[in-house]
Amino acid sequence: MPGIRANLASLLDDFELHARDVAIVSPRGLRQRRITYGELAALCRRFAAEFEKRGIVKGDRVVLWGENSPEWVAAFFGCVLRGVIPVPADFSSSAEFLRCVTEEVAPKLVIGNLEDFALSLTAKRAGAIGDLSGNDPLQIIFTSGTTGQPKGVVHTHRNVLASLEPIEREMQKYLRYERWFHPIRILHTLPLSHVFGQFMGLWIPALLAAELHFEPRLVAGELIERIHAERISVLAAVPRVLDLLQRYLLERFPSLGLRAERAAGKKAWRLWWEFRDVHALLGFKFWALVCGGASLTPASEQFWKQLGFVVVQGYGMTETTALVSLNHPFRTAQGTVGQVLPGREVRLAEDGEVLVRGETISNTVWQDGASKQESSEWLATGDLGEFDAQGNLRFRGRKKDVIVTSAGLNIYPEDLEAALNRQAEVRASAVIEVAGNDGPQALAVLVMSADRDPQIAVDEANHKLAEFQQIRRWMIWPEPDLPRTSTGKVLKREVAARIAAGDITEGPVRLDANLDSLGRVQLQAQLEQRYGVSLDDDTLQSVRTQEDVQRAVAQAPAAVPASQHYYPRWTWNPVAQALRAVFLECIAMPLVRLLAKPRVKATAAAPATPVLIVCNHITSYDAAFVLFALPGKLRRRVTIAMSGEMILDMRHGRNQGNWFLNLLAPIGYLLMTGLFNVFPLPQFSGFRRSFQHAGEAMDRGYSVLVFPEGRRTEDGVMQAFKTGAGLLWKELGSAALPVYIDGLGQIKARRERWFRSGKISVSVGEMIMLDLGESPEELTERLRRAVLELHAEP
Repeated sequence: MPGIRANLASLLDDFELHARDVAIVSPRGLRQRRITYGELAALCRRFAAEFEKRGIVKGDRVVLWGENSPEWVAAFFGCVLRGVIPVPADFSSSAEFLRCVTEEVAPKLVIGNLEDFALSLTAKRAGAIGDLSGNDPLQIIFTSGTTGQPKGVVHTHRNVLASLEPIEREMQKYLRYERWFHPIRILHTLPLSHVFGQFMGLWIPALLAAELHFEPRLVAGELIERIHAERISVLAAVPRVLDLLQRYLLERFPSLGLRAERAAGKKAWRLWWEFRDVHALLGFKFWALVCGGASLTPASEQFWKQLGFVVVQGYGMTETTALVSLNHPFRTAQGTVGQVLPGREVRLAEDGEVLVRGETISNTVWQDGASKQESSEWLATGDLGEFDAQGNLRFRGRKKDVIVTSAGLNIYPEDLEAALNRQAEVRASAVIEVAGNDGPQALAVLVMSADRDPQIAVDEANHKLAEFQQIRRWMIWPEPDLPRTSTGKVLKREVAARIAAGDITEGPVRLDANLDSLGRVQLQAQLEQRYGVSLDDDTLQSVRTQEDVQRAVAQAPAAVPASQHYYPRWTWNPVAQALRAVFLECIAMPLVRLLAKPRVKATAAAPATPVLIVCNHITSYDAAFVLFALPGKLRRRVTIAMSGEMILDMRHGRNQGNWFLNLLAPIGYLLMTGLFNVFPLPQFSGFRRSFQHAGEAMDRGYSVLVFPEGRRTEDGVMQAFKTGAGLLWKELGSAALPVYIDGLGQIKARRERWFRSGKISVSVGEMIMLDLGESPEELTERLRRAVLELHAEP
């Protein structure tokens, strides 16, 4: 059994105990970065030393404002080691909210660009200060829910440890089985500035030596693909994410809903077999969903359980530091948030409000520039609940949201929303109180799928509701989704305010219609992230106004059909890699030397890490000339972007000139893919998926060769580069290597013989370092100039 922890700095000992295990996998552009527990511990201690160097001492405040990353975690624990008080600010918070927070806490340091900050850290390392105790302040978390001056909740080490210790003790019963599944991989979709995100991202992983995967994009198809590809074990998410995934699965498997209903009551192993198609899609290592931040509807919980997954819910809030109650992962209670955890005491007020006290409860707030003690030992949560016969707590909704009718009956908006959200055509709903002729009434605000009658959805929902709960008033929200917090909660106050003001529509907003197809990757990513849907590229081409956006999102299926372009990973396996190396060195390169006798001019040593290689484009043989000019170690680890449309024609045996060439084309496609490691870069659709494939290839150690002109030149004069080249470079986050092929253009234009002419030269330039501060357009121009300068060299 573990001993009692004196403070949370002791978790660094767990980091170092698991030094070789991967701690965090986080996206950086198109790449995935992995950091071990040992590397993370060293980074934590470097942050601690940096605070010491800057004279930031125990009790000083430091604001952390950034996206989830290893640097965020390290900066937080660096504060913990030195007794410095971190003030996490949600990355999506407004500048005004951040200004209010900084004025409140008067920080000694604001860390806003964590990646760049880590590069400038001192190389020294520092440990924990000697007088760190459980009663010391750990952090200040400000909630953005109030309309006035923000109030910070002060957590102590003891508050968190009171939540963590009973869970750590319970884990000991199961850790002997963990080695059979090690590592447990957690896909983390929550902000670390919230207590539930911290619980699953800062406290739990180290106890299990778990591998934490950060994921900022909440698009169902991409989440499922990552769960499968990374062999994720557990998803930590808010209910909205589970709803997005459920909708995706129901569209992917049309009969799934009926099958799930029929499977009710079956044993777990039977469910795994019954829904083996779903488990195959998600990966057979995936087994649990941990949900918090809001209440998961009983229908959603039942859906996932009937598929054979474990669903764990907890209840807590910022003032309770972490969890008040938790469903045991192997003894869950349907429709509840579980048993009250040790160290907490919960009772219900006369009106059903949940009151909590115990060591986890923060009794200190930060307001008006100083910490203040709360007078009552009982925390009034503002939530309504009830206990079932087994002592499990059931969440009924927010006290302030309850609608009391003129007849004195209580309408709980969550009950009405749950009934509405069960209707397939309802994408989202919120029930708010409005004034009626005979007193307060419930108004349902709906976000609908395209071309669906909302009255039908309301009527179907009413069949499940009691007479006094019936939805008699409804309206359509004019945007693709309701306003939400960073954890997915609907901002009902904002919904009500906009309805009351009559300000719920926007005029047409023109979008840039002149973006090239690759440059529209940015727009597509922004729309998908905001609305949680996948938009196919053809739909995106028609988007020009705000109305087009609303229509596209409303019509977007949860499960977009698979791209017609195929992105091969089999070319990366060791056998394919070995065969390709033999082919390149023993056949392809000798043939290039024999047939073309190209001259090579190289001005820099081979890069030590994968790079983006950019070259002008003249003939279909350009890739072979580039590979010939590269050092052997580099050319054996190159993947080549090729016209997606050309590859598609070869795969399907079409448009090759005659029937015989069409017949041979699929064989040529397989040989070209395997022997030259090519992948499709489409000109018209599917380009975002191509970018992702390039990032994955670079993570596997392959440099990426592209021809940014987009098409071959007819006269040898280099054309303008597509803006997507700069965007790709920025998202890959690597250095770039310019290459220029000279002579082929003149030979082609004059129709001269190229066989052993000696007129072909390939110039390899010096490495260009990426500047993340530049726009994709500026980066594209840098690439173009670097390639063109090689042509001007003697």
